Amino acid sequence: MDSVGEVIEVRGVKIVIRVFDESNKETLFYLGEKYKGISIREHVTIRRGFRNIVCIVEGEYLDEKKLNEDQTDFVRKVELKPIGYFQEGEFLEGIKYLPMIRDSVFLISESELSTIYGRCQEDFFVGKLLKEGIPVSLSWSKLFNTHIGIFGNTGSGKSNTLTNLYTNLFEKKKASIAGKSQFIVLDFNGEYTGNQLLPLEEKSVYILDTKTDQGQQFPLSEEEFWDAEVFGILFKATENTQKPFLSRVVKGREKYLDAPNSLQAYTKKVFTRALTSASPKKEFSDLLRIVAKLIGATQLENQLSRLSWHGKNENFYLPEGHLNGGENDPTYVSHFKNDIDNITLPALTHFDQLIVRINLQLASDLIVGHVQFDHIQPLLKRIESSISSLKKVITVSNEQDDKILTVISMRKANQETKKVIPLLLAKYYYNKHKNALANQSPPTKTMHLIIDEAHNILSVQSNREHESWKDYRLELFEEIIKEGRKFGMYLTLSSQRPADISPTIMSQLHNFFIHRLVNDRDLFLLENTVSTLDSLSRGMIPNLSKGCCIVTGTSFDLPMVIQFNKLNIEHQPDSDDVDLTELWS
Repeated sequence: MDSVGEVIEVRGVKIVIRVFDESNKETLFYLGEKYKGISIREHVTIRRGFRNIVCIVEGEYLDEKKLNEDQTDFVRKVELKPIGYFQEGEFLEGIKYLPMIRDSVFLISESELSTIYGRCQEDFFVGKLLKEGIPVSLSWSKLFNTHIGIFGNTGSGKSNTLTNLYTNLFEKKKASIAGKSQFIVLDFNGEYTGNQLLPLEEKSVYILDTKTDQGQQFPLSEEEFWDAEVFGILFKATENTQKPFLSRVVKGREKYLDAPNSLQAYTKKVFTRALTSASPKKEFSDLLRIVAKLIGATQLENQLSRLSWHGKNENFYLPEGHLNGGENDPTYVSHFKNDIDNITLPALTHFDQLIVRINLQLASDLIVGHVQFDHIQPLLKRIESSISSLKKVITVSNEQDDKILTVISMRKANQETKKVIPLLLAKYYYNKHKNALANQSPPTKTMHLIIDEAHNILSVQSNREHESWKDYRLELFEEIIKEGRKFGMYLTLSSQRPADISPTIMSQLHNFFIHRLVNDRDLFLLENTVSTLDSLSRGMIPNLSKGCCIVTGTSFDLPMVIQFNKLNIEHQPDSDDVDLTELWS
């Protein structure tokens, strides 16, 4: 094909060409090949020696040229930016060569354009280039070993994009993935609990429900549950008094974990010391009564409920007499000793065991004067409140889930649980995966954590939570995104508000799928975070249509504007808009 223009200006990487008059066509055909005319975001090549420099059109304008006093000529000038070059039939991305004045400009055929954007040999087609209409196959091998961010306003199609990517991956690679990689979806809105991503029988789904007892419970390992740091965060423990107290609870359990009936012996010991103490505390009766009720010691519970506190003598008394201290005290021997000696602990859940141990530890600390009750009592109330919800959604078990995909739906969970569960699960999976592959380089297995509506747990703006809780939450996810790659753990985040997410987390993402965003803070963040996003693509973000997104990042040579394919109805996430025509008909 003949030249359609020539270079008239080169300033750094900004190139200006003069376009010949006969080139102002939208589409041209030559020798059976289809060519697109010169317009914004179209491509041209500039012949420089034996190489063709590929450029993208960024702008155009008319320049006025006086031929004489009565006649003016207008020259169409087009601004280009080089994006790569062809060498021996292969497209290479990056600016290595620049044109010179008077170099010829040529249109680029659709077959050549396909080698730029669709040259991936892998069968991973997710959509078409918006302007060119060329099917795009992404390189799954370069994409899924990176951290991915999918952003866009509600209704822009980000859930469809996320589902499209992973549905394609599982369809093409399910057999190869099994036993080597695991995918975890933290689903805040219950969009993936049906046949999305994988058929129901091929994945594990946990629908967490704090409103009723009908929900499912996620199995958390003992090691992750009995963690003083986790307890401190879950129950918002204060740094100087309550955290050391929880640490003593956990260490006491660890110390005697292998001893048979250690908790039963500990219970008897604390009951005996509390009721025979020469300097009893009035809180003993309530603490011991809670434990007696949990372990099913009904007779002992009834006796403890009869205890009263004598303020003047500072001891307990029954109608039959006072507890004056010592194991030979007549009131103690006649009313409590046999019941304490006959204590037999039933099989306790880990949550009940936690409450038992906390009350026993507090009683024990009060006996020796380690703590003041008023400092620990608020912690007991928070534990009581939190456990009522946690025990509905978590079971402590060491069972292994060997399915490729696990979906945890929190649609029916309360706000407190939505903050706590993602933190627990992220810590659980991260520690489990890191410990298993600590001495392997490169890792032989991978873990992929997919967080839909990620602003719910990665926000730095939340004012409803304790500062230490927020710090711990962000530090954990920041560690995962900074260090997880070494152990084969990768994050995929989807969010409506990227500006609310921790800047540290945003800066560590490798690849971006950016749908329509209109908020200035979101756009400013992307401008300063995504180095591979050019100004032309950035200007399109507020006006992208539904399902259309800009794809850019370290796995892609060039930013691409892709219209993602809409999935079949059975594979679509449960996030469709309401059809008012049908609803109100």
